[in-house]
Amino acid sequence: MKGYVARVVDTELDELVPGLPAIALEGPKGVGKTATAQRRAGTTFALDDPAARELLAADPGRLDRADNPVLVDEWQRYPLVWDLVRRSVDRDPSPGRFLLTGSATPVTAPTHSGAGRIVRVRMRPMTLMERGIAAPSVGLSDLLSGKGAPVEGATSIALPHYTDEILRSGFPAIHDAPPRARRAQLDGYLARIVEHDFPEQGHLVRRPATLLAWLTAYAAATSTTASYSAILDAATPGDSEKPAKTTTIGYRDVLTQLWLLDPVPGWLPSRSPFTRLAQVPKHQLADPALAARLLGVTEDSLLSGDTPGPRIPRDGTLLGALFESLVALNLRVYAQANEATLHHLRTRDGRHEVDFIIQRGDHKVVAIEVKLSATVDDRDLVHLHWLRDQLGQDLLDAAVITTGTDAYRRADGIAVIPAALLGP
Repeated sequence: MKGYVARVVDTELDELVPGLPAIALEGPKGVGKTATAQRRAGTTFALDDPAARELLAADPGRLDRADNPVLVDEWQRYPLVWDLVRRSVDRDPSPGRFLLTGSATPVTAPTHSGAGRIVRVRMRPMTLMERGIAAPSVGLSDLLSGKGAPVEGATSIALPHYTDEILRSGFPAIHDAPPRARRAQLDGYLARIVEHDFPEQGHLVRRPATLLAWLTAYAAATSTTASYSAILDAATPGDSEKPAKTTTIGYRDVLTQLWLLDPVPGWLPSRSPFTRLAQVPKHQLADPALAARLLGVTEDSLLSGDTPGPRIPRDGTLLGALFESLVALNLRVYAQANEATLHHLRTRDGRHEVDFIIQRGDHKVVAIEVKLSATVDDRDLVHLHWLRDQLGQDLLDAAVITTGTDAYRRADGIAVIPAALLGP
């Protein structure tokens, strides 16, 4: 496919497709699911086309007769197709038969979860590696190995570059557009959520301005654990007639169905000495560019610290929060590639916090802190040293992700890695 940029999930699909009969590739609109799936498809049913839906409804046997792999694109537009695929797999479980792509959880749920027949794979916006800004020299797989792998490499990417990447977004069709066109596309993306996607999910937005205000307040809460009541207060300052709780819960539910909220869950270890860890999630949108656009920030305002928008208590600057969100996007993609999961750690008394915990299937972990600065000192490592004391050998490795130029290991064994140099 001309112009196709290889994605981290391609490697995952290369491993899964030959061994599974059906895979559902899920994620928000615009992340590249269709382009990635079409590279493998023998036949495509584009169900965002009413004519294609009508033909499939009239003759479901087309799925069995088509050349494999069969791509069912935007399957949520015709939810019955999920069960059609499941039954087809029951009849013939040969690997590599179906790929389904979906940009939302359908309002009318399929009659069966698909467990044992259809495997779900999440796709997210492009990572820094996929955007091609630098060649990674440190792999998350190396950190997860627990072998204290060498950490080295250098990059010229600095804070202004990361700020630019936050604003560019990881949506392939938006990333390389000129600045004004990019802003217009992001505005259009957000407008479509309110005007089209919510109604398609069966949720009529009676007051679009209220939804946008809530979503903007959520954007301001990026990389925090602010309560939903605090987000609502920030969305409606001085307003005595706030939206009902059921209304804002409806916002959350639909945005989750659209894969646009991507919070980082609190870490709940199964075999550690911790007994008092907070379980609240850390708020993240699917792409930090959406948060930046909702808040109306620019590169100059982020770098100067002059940031408008709802006031949400946070440690550090908005740029620091958005940089952490950019790192979270990268870590989520790389963790999935390594069959690991991403969490954050915060004790209930707030004395100790670690930005990210990446957990392997055996419950051993890598701990990562994120610093907007280019340099690291001992004060930045207090929580990592504390966690090492708590976990012992269950801590595979520890690292600080920075905006600096050089990757290296400190004398205490903690890795220092510029964000642009981290890969899967």
